[in-house]
Amino acid sequence: MRTIRGGAGPVMIGRESELRRLARLASAREPAVAIIAGEPGIGKTRLVRELLATVPAETVVLVGQAEPGSLSRPYEVLLDAVDGRPGVDEEQLAALADASRSPVERLHSGLAVLAGLIGDAPAILVFEDLHWADSESAALFERIADQRGPRLLIGTYRPDEVTHRQPAAALLARLERRHAVTHVRLDRFTPSQTAAFLASVTGTPAPLRAATALHHRTGGNPFFLEELLRALPGHDLEALVDQPLPWSLADVLRRQVDDLDPVSHRIVEAASVLGHRIPFDLLAGVAGAGEDELIAVLRDLVTRGVLVESGEDEFAFRHALVREAIAGQMLGRQRRRLHEAALDVLLGGGASDPAMVAHHARGAGRYDDLVAAARGGAALYLSIGSAYQALQLAEMGLDEVSDDVELLGAAARAAWLAGLLDDALRYARHWRELAVAPTDRAESLYLLVRLAWESREFASMRALTHDIETLVAQLPPGDGQARAMTAIAQSANLQDDYDAALVWSERALAAAAEFDLPAVRLAALMEKGSVLTERRQTAAEGRAILSGLVDEAEKAGEWVLAARALNILVLDEPPTSPAEHAETLERMRIDAERAGFESLAVATYFQGRARLLLRAGDLDAAIGALEQGREQDRGYRRRGRWADYHGVFLAGLCLEAGELDRVEQIIADLAVLPDNLPTAIPGLSFHLACRRRDLPRAEEALDALLPALAGEPWRSGEQAHDLISAALELGLPGPRLERLAAVLLDGDVWHAYRTLVEAQLAEARGHPAEALAGYASIVEAHVLGPATRGTVRVGAARCLLSADNRTEAATHVEAAATLLARWRGWRVTQLGQVSDQLGLTAAGAGEAVSGPASLTPREREVAVLISDGLTNTELARRLYISPKTAAVHVSNILRKLGVSSRTEVGGLVGRQPLL
Repeated sequence: MRTIRGGAGPVMIGRESELRRLARLASAREPAVAIIAGEPGIGKTRLVRELLATVPAETVVLVGQAEPGSLSRPYEVLLDAVDGRPGVDEEQLAALADASRSPVERLHSGLAVLAGLIGDAPAILVFEDLHWADSESAALFERIADQRGPRLLIGTYRPDEVTHRQPAAALLARLERRHAVTHVRLDRFTPSQTAAFLASVTGTPAPLRAATALHHRTGGNPFFLEELLRALPGHDLEALVDQPLPWSLADVLRRQVDDLDPVSHRIVEAASVLGHRIPFDLLAGVAGAGEDELIAVLRDLVTRGVLVESGEDEFAFRHALVREAIAGQMLGRQRRRLHEAALDVLLGGGASDPAMVAHHARGAGRYDDLVAAARGGAALYLSIGSAYQALQLAEMGLDEVSDDVELLGAAARAAWLAGLLDDALRYARHWRELAVAPTDRAESLYLLVRLAWESREFASMRALTHDIETLVAQLPPGDGQARAMTAIAQSANLQDDYDAALVWSERALAAAAEFDLPAVRLAALMEKGSVLTERRQTAAEGRAILSGLVDEAEKAGEWVLAARALNILVLDEPPTSPAEHAETLERMRIDAERAGFESLAVATYFQGRARLLLRAGDLDAAIGALEQGREQDRGYRRRGRWADYHGVFLAGLCLEAGELDRVEQIIADLAVLPDNLPTAIPGLSFHLACRRRDLPRAEEALDALLPALAGEPWRSGEQAHDLISAALELGLPGPRLERLAAVLLDGDVWHAYRTLVEAQLAEARGHPAEALAGYASIVEAHVLGPATRGTVRVGAARCLLSADNRTEAATHVEAAATLLARWRGWRVTQLGQVSDQLGLTAAGAGEAVSGPASLTPREREVAVLISDGLTNTELARRLYISPKTAAVHVSNILRKLGVSSRTEVGGLVGRQPLL
């Protein structure tokens, strides 16, 4: 077999589902055809290579590749596949190459060569680059597809390079008519996949700005990313952003336009200077071309795949690096003249795109025009939710006037919305230093408080709050003072000082009413409504304020406030209707996107989805939503509250499911991060030790947890229930249990959760009648999710059984079985225990016992690979995870199956039932 090409990255990124589809076809041992399509460098060959690494040793693998010019070399692909391979019948090979024989004879010779090599063995046959294949190779591919036997036939091609004159075009059409073809289309990396790829190559999370810039520069093409990385040893990603293209890559890119005639070459050079967007009229004005002439040239460039028509009368380079390579070969004066011409056309036509004006003003060296466009453009892009573009424009202006207060304010806001905390802090601090107007002084401090909270710099928050209080005393009544009051309300709210937050928000509301300040009024209502939802007695009033605020904020275009309010409504007591809950979450995402608010539009959205699925009682789907969100974030280097944002929540759900080894791994991931919340790691460690029945470790973790809880002014009923449930399972000594309960239930805890925990404690103390009364009062409590209500029912059933009331106990068990139908872990185990006492079989109870049914979908996938004999290192490479995570999966599988060695796994799980 020939050595096939492949990517340089240590793991393949973003192609997991495509690989699984192909692997299923290969393992089915039935005839199948798969066509993999994608642009050059997208990873078609890498995908094939990863597939071939998964097949059993007895599989015959043949890989042949067409080359440019293959149309004149019959059977080029097959000859390439068998070149140097032992066991090939030389007479048949000679017959295949004999031009004097008829086409039919040669085709049958090719099939005979393959039959001799494959026989009855399972096989994978790969024809790479079908767009270049000769007609004979295309005919051979079609005949192989017609044959029976345990073989997978794969073809790869570039859609943009297939024309009606090439054999591949007719081949693909005929295959569609005659076979069930599996189509695999490979797209460019998303921004998060680009970050994950960079992290896999460098071994460390990628800086957000560098990952974003490299994604824009390469368009998310894996080959271009690899080539840029090869050109800079040490992989300093931030330095790589501005590095010139490697000569070898630039040469490859420029070949696409080397044979253009002089007029076309002049037009494509002008297009390369215009930027990412190339309006037809602007290109015509800059290139000095007539409409008919320009249409002809553009049609040719689109046909060649150099340009694409990106909109009405608008074009773009198919690959941004092609534009960069062409422009990089031009003289500096040549580029400057084209920028001047473009700027004159834009300004003369009353241009509405400040980004284009700023781009060409900078290229032309006309800095007054640049700064004016940057100011207007940054404000415009912020208003439409394009935070990253607003930041780029503001920074272009700041490169020329570094002390411009308007640009500093825009840069600080844009960086915050885009999730760039360090940049936001730098700009906001400089903004505050230079601010003179009361409004600027107040708004810079308002943003700095928020940034300090997100960075978990709590000492800085307190100092900033003191500064704002001083500012309030200095400012005259009016807009600036009112905004400063709102900043103090926000700071107090974020620091959980709810009384102070209410006082300051009321003062800001009074000032807003007195001086007619609608924006201040909305911001103050945001803080007031948020505070009121934190207290059980006032939560309904807070929700009403926030619901009204959302409508007003949306009408006023205050998308950040609207998204924040909706986020609180999603996290607070959920609506009675799941559809209403889902609608609120989706509305939050849309408003966050309109604001360019990256953290709410992406990270918080996935947590909202997980909570929605928990309300539907679907534990695995909720875990999947968090995994998806965590996967999107893992490639980026983040800090503060956004560093592993999903980790604590995911660990909590894994504790629910009984995936204890995985919880330990998440705790280890969190432990290396600075500025975790004080209760996060002690709380998870205590819960984990309880579930593992490890009393010494639990008591050690509890010693760290209790003081951390005492330092927090808020309490969570959900947390209280989770930790008390774990402590009861462990059998934590009575005095320690009572102490923990007293701390957890101190303060404002939702009544239903308080009643639940008190009922659990009463049951543990041996007072079933008291416990039953508590359970019975909350069986329909809406604030409790389905799984928790299932546990309430199980507790009630236990108490009823202790009084020998089996009929009512059975009724509660049946209700619990419905509530826990899509759950697993300790709650289902308890349900099973009560069901056994009643002689019932609880729905879902089978998931709590050892055996293949207890495995998660991911564990089932790993179990199949273990049965194939893969080591942890091989599992990690196959599944694109770390060896440590692979080891965690293996440990869980062995424990759930009740076996002690990997060799026993295959006999228990088999292959087909898991696929």
